[in-house]
Amino acid sequence: MTHRASARRAFTLRLLILVALVVAPLPAAFAAAGACDPDFPHSTGAVGRICMPLLEWNGDLVIFAHGYVAPFLPVGIPEDQLKLPDGSSIPDIVNGLGFAFATTSYSKNGLAVLQGVADVTDLVSEFTRRKGAPDHVYLIGASEGGLVTALGVERSPEAFSGGVATCGPVGNFRRQINYWGDFRALFDYYFPGVIPGSAVDIPAEVQLNWAKVYVPKIAGAFMARPAALNELIRVSRAAYDTAAPATKAETALGILWYNVFATQDGKQTLGGQPFDNTMRFYTGSSNDWRLNLLVKRYEADYLAVAEIEANYQTRGWLVAPLVTLHTTGDPIVPYWHEPLYTLKALLGGSGLLHTNLPVFRYGHCNFEPAEALVALGLLVLKVEGRELLNAESVLATETARAQFRSLAASSGLRR
Repeated sequence: MTHRASARRAFTLRLLILVALVVAPLPAAFAAAGACDPDFPHSTGAVGRICMPLLEWNGDLVIFAHGYVAPFLPVGIPEDQLKLPDGSSIPDIVNGLGFAFATTSYSKNGLAVLQGVADVTDLVSEFTRRKGAPDHVYLIGASEGGLVTALGVERSPEAFSGGVATCGPVGNFRRQINYWGDFRALFDYYFPGVIPGSAVDIPAEVQLNWAKVYVPKIAGAFMARPAALNELIRVSRAAYDTAAPATKAETALGILWYNVFATQDGKQTLGGQPFDNTMRFYTGSSNDWRLNLLVKRYEADYLAVAEIEANYQTRGWLVAPLVTLHTTGDPIVPYWHEPLYTLKALLGGSGLLHTNLPVFRYGHCNFEPAEALVALGLLVLKVEGRELLNAESVLATETARAQFRSLAASSGLRR
């Protein structure tokens, strides 16, 4: 037995005694169970951060890959993405479990998938240099970071023991781009002239005045023509909460945000315009023939498509385990990515290394702490053959702890 393994078992015993003695205040105590070093620049030009448990480190490292950041913002760690939707701190949860936590900005914002893979891989070396070599490295990412995670685990199994890719475009990146482009092309058909420019050409003025001018203008158009909004959602197949019809407008505004803020940067990064609907036949409208006759058509640039196929598409070739977590009602990165990735993994001969956990809820990356912990727990079980120790201790309420116990049992994490 290694010294670190012996220390881990001794730490676990002490922790179990603490659990038995201090049941009531334990969640609050563990919620602040880490301390972060000052941020640092690392070799890629990104900004890194390392947070270590206040109690004994279990020897493992969790790296978090963040999601999309608008290209006009300064490069830096997006603090808002370090919290779950209920406000729980991701670093605190990770440290509370005894893991080290590290994250990084990417060396550029906007479409930064390739930079993200390079940056999180380099962060492993930075952590090792500063804290020592971890026993296992778990990569966890959300949205764009979900794709960073899948590609990182596929391409660098020597760096990552496994990963949890949440709400990411892991099934087909080109189809994801077409999904956003289709929505904007359909929006312009149903609401002509509301947003200047086109699906593939976004004026700078629109970006500068998005929140102040165009969000209210779009919302007003939806209120004035609800039937057109209904058709837009139906034809695009975009998800919304059927119990809350107002989420149709929320869905539309969310997708349009990505069209407005990601299009120009995406064209520059990919070396051309990647959206193509020249052969698309849209269905589900009140008059499909009229729609397909009048909707604007766009042809993708060959170089952009080639760049996506060469560098941005997952293959499903896994050597290390990958768990994917995704809401079935995700309007931004649709759930259909998950069956596509599952098929890739099966065809690549690594189906047993991939596990998808569907979350039956509306929203993009709309996960609860218990769901995120089950995903991490399954990854640890696949890699180390052990349960995630003391997972319930970092959950703040008995309701969350009960949810974790139920999900853990149903997923096979616990018997």
